Amino acid sequence: MDRSHAACPIALVVEDDAEVRNLATAVLEETDLDVIACDSAEAAISVLERSGGHVALLFADVRLGAGMDGIALATTVERRWPEVRVVLTSGGDARGVGGLPAQAVYMQKPWRALDVLVQAEHASVAARAA
Repeated sequence: MDRSHAACPIALVVEDDAEVRNLATAVLEETDLDVIACDSAEAAISVLERSGGHVALLFADVRLGAGMDGIALATTVERRWPEVRVVLTSGGDARGVGGLPAQAVYMQKPWRALDVLVQAEHASVAARAA
């Protein structure tokens, strides 16, 4: 099926671990969202600046190596693109992750593919309704 980024909502995966990024991308490719994968928050912001109106889901790790972390990314997205559903993941307990934006959903690693698909469906429904 031919889907253009202009017509189809986007899921943006932000993960510095290539294996986890590839797994999340593969799971989200089973949805009706187009998927763009990034290895840094800065790359994700660049995508959002170009395609922000079409991004329905941000699926990001809390810890992203050098530069901006996932919490700062989520806070920026919540402020600049409030319509984007934000899901943050981490190997740690949510109580140990401070500063989560109010609208962000927290998903502890290892996450289940079904939980990711449920979040993608919520994002997709919201994008279609907008």
